[in-house]
Amino acid sequence: MTAPHPIKIDFVSDIVCPWCAIGLASLETALQRLDGVVQAEVQVQPFQLNPDMAPEGEDIIEHLARKYGMTAEQVRSNQAAIRQRGAEVGFAFSLEGRSRTWNTFDAHRLVHWASLQGQALALKHALLTAYFTEGRNVADHSVLLDKVAAVGLDVAAARAVLDSDAHAAAVRERLDFYRGQGIGSVPSIIINDRHLIQGGQPPEVFEQALRKLATAAD
Repeated sequence: MTAPHPIKIDFVSDIVCPWCAIGLASLETALQRLDGVVQAEVQVQPFQLNPDMAPEGEDIIEHLARKYGMTAEQVRSNQAAIRQRGAEVGFAFSLEGRSRTWNTFDAHRLVHWASLQGQALALKHALLTAYFTEGRNVADHSVLLDKVAAVGLDVAAARAVLDSDAHAAAVRERLDFYRGQGIGSVPSIIINDRHLIQGGQPPEVFEQALRKLATAAD
C-alpha cells in the first residue's frame, strides 16, 4: 500500500471572514475524502480584513455597505447566500449572529499562542463558531477566554497573553509577510509554499488540487 503523501497547507484567514469559515469547512471535507491519499499539516495563519477597526467595532451592515459600495438590501442578500453556502459544508451561520464586526488582533495572538501547543486549528474553529454561529464579540477577552477553556487550553496562561503584548510581534510579522506576498483577500490556501487557492471554494476544488499534487509526487 502506498503511504499517504505529506502536504503542507497554510490557511491564511481572518476570524470575521465568512468565506474563511466556508473555506476551512470545505478544505477539511476534502481532506476527509483524501484520507489515506494525503497526510496534511494545516497551519493557521493570520490576516486582518480591518486592521484599523476601533475597539467598539462597527455595525456589520453599515460596514459592508460602505466598504463594497452596496445597499443594505444587497448586503443582506449576500449574507443569505453565505448562510446557504455554509449549510452546504456543515457550517452554521446564525441569523442573529454577526451584527457587528470587530478588531481581531488579540484573537490572532491567542491562535498563535495555541499553535505553540498544537491547538491552533481547534481554537480557530471555536472562534469562528463564536462569531458566526453564536454572534459573540471576538474582541472581548472574556469571550476569547471562554473559547480557550472550551478547547481545553490553560485559561490563566491565555489571560496572561491577553493582558500583555505577548506574540504581538510574531503576529505582525506574519501579517506583513502575507501582505508582502501579495495576499489581499482571504481565505488564501497555500499548498507546499507554492500553490495558491483563494476563496471559499467547494470541497471538490480542494480535493482535485490536492489529489493532483499527490499523484504528481508519486
